[in-house]
Amino acid sequence: MARFPKIDPENMEDKQKRVSDAIAGGPRGSVRGPFHALLYAPDVADLVQALGAHVRYSISIPWSLREIAILVTAKHWNAQYEWYAHEKEAQKAGTDQAIIDAIREGRRPDFTPDQSAEADIYAFATELYENRSISDATFDKISNAYGKEGAIELVALMGHYNVIAMTLNVAEVEVPGGDRPLG
Repeated sequence: MARFPKIDPENMEDKQKRVSDAIAGGPRGSVRGPFHALLYAPDVADLVQALGAHVRYSISIPWSLREIAILVTAKHWNAQYEWYAHEKEAQKAGTDQAIIDAIREGRRPDFTPDQSAEADIYAFATELYENRSISDATFDKISNAYGKEGAIELVALMGHYNVIAMTLNVAEVEVPGGDRPLG
């Protein structure tokens, strides 16, 4: 990470140390990925990590569906590290590998009839990126399933991962081993 080298904990300012400790002590368990860069702006890092912890671990959208929205975001930004991290999370969450592969390849997955929830999340995410809005029909599917709160949570999840993707890309955070999962 040439643009934002990891800050040695011994050289951190008090704010940086506090935020670093909060990240490492929370559900993420360590400071990695975009957070080394974000610690250069510790107030921003603190807000980003707090929002991220909430939308990643506490919203009403089920885990496997959250990961679909995150993968669509990673693909949208060609965020290699984000894809690397969240493909594994999607697999752990039980997301169908065929869906993951289709998103990576930039094509609409062939959803089975019992994958309507996956199809609705995918439609919401891709429609929002392609049109900068969503149709009433797409909104209704999400709000009927998760309420208006869930619809806003999904927007916040995607917004958070846009910040993460942009940070990763600007910081040029590499995937361990130099892999480029998105080509």
